[in-house]
Amino acid sequence: WLNALTSLWLERLRGRGLMSGSRTEQRLSGAAAGGGNSGTQSSGGRCTMKKNSYDVALVGGGIVGLATARELILRHPMLSFVLLEKEKELSVHQSGHNSGVIHSGIYYTPGSLKARLCVRGATLAYEYCEKKGLPYKRCGKLIVAVEQEEIPRLKALYERGLQNNVRDLSIVDAKGIREREPYCRGIMALDSPYTGIVDWRMVALQYGTDFKEAGGTVVTEYEVNDISMATESPAGSTEGMKYPIALRDKQGNEIRCRYVLTCGGLYSDRLSQISGCSREPRIVPFRGDYLVLKPEKHYLVKGNIYPVPDPRFPFLGVHFTPRMDGSIWLGPNAVLAFKREGYKVYDFNARDLADALSFRGPAGVRAQALDRDGNLVDDFVFDGGVGDVASRVLHVRNAPSPAATSSLAIGEMIADEVESRFTL
Repeated sequence: WLNALTSLWLERLRGRGLMSGSRTEQRLSGAAAGGGNSGTQSSGGRCTMKKNSYDVALVGGGIVGLATARELILRHPMLSFVLLEKEKELSVHQSGHNSGVIHSGIYYTPGSLKARLCVRGATLAYEYCEKKGLPYKRCGKLIVAVEQEEIPRLKALYERGLQNNVRDLSIVDAKGIREREPYCRGIMALDSPYTGIVDWRMVALQYGTDFKEAGGTVVTEYEVNDISMATESPAGSTEGMKYPIALRDKQGNEIRCRYVLTCGGLYSDRLSQISGCSREPRIVPFRGDYLVLKPEKHYLVKGNIYPVPDPRFPFLGVHFTPRMDGSIWLGPNAVLAFKREGYKVYDFNARDLADALSFRGPAGVRAQALDRDGNLVDDFVFDGGVGDVASRVLHVRNAPSPAATSSLAIGEMIADEVESRFTL
């Protein structure tokens, strides 16, 4: 019965348009090689492409790939860009399976790249949503200490947030907690009113719209299976080997380009390997499961409520998060997933929450990079290589959380990296 309830809940989300994506993406037709007239769109179904050569091919239609594609085409409007996505729709994996939080930048080491990108990314995200008319809520966040031993860690987080220039941070006592969250109990909390919520998939799809409106081409249902040097000029081309890199899918459909940028998320290690670059760091998928509060219990939670992070674990902990559709989620946990896109949940115990939780909610899978020694990689990793192919490819191997919040800032950084490596 839990699976049936979950299916009904997901169908309700689909009915509200939260689980569906734009159907204007370009698709390849039969054996015709893909691209498309720059900026053209189809209204669904398959269409034959007249163009299959581009200056830059971007692989991966998640939020990082879309933000980067948008940034690159806005900087270089005279170049041709194509974005390749293996699914039927954009942004259906990590970008569409997350807590939906706009993080303020509290947790990260002062001066680190993650801290700078998150703080700037949050500001850019709010400005972008305002400009594009995308709904969001600046509902705030409490990081709540419930034990005396957590207070030193909470105060250290406060100092860290101040060093990161996070806006409007304050420490509140038990009374302050009740004023902000009447049904939350704790002895001390860090209050971050600048934290918000948004539908990150909706934001990602808007990035894709910006990219297409600027003249970019999106090709869906194109899973890159090979990245290699082209052996001859494209059919009908008079430009010789101007586009020396050939990308092919499993059906042999070919797209030519001068340079390749991959933002493969859960498959970043495999994309690197097929281009002749290192497979390290490898991706280990962690599944995060959520529970959903009954509608009659929504009054219990006003904003995001987080625990004080446990330094023994690499994740922020299970938290309450309001959603843009009005629901309240509790989660995620973090367990090893047996499949990179394995969203199905098998076991859980909700005994202590049975009164408030109605049914198991959706799940997300997070790409966690591990180095050769099995250590967690918690920073950005870019990878290229030497040789004819590898020297023309840039892989974004790890874009760690909070990548959605930081997406516009990450797009700026990756675009800078592309410009420094390639002669556009």
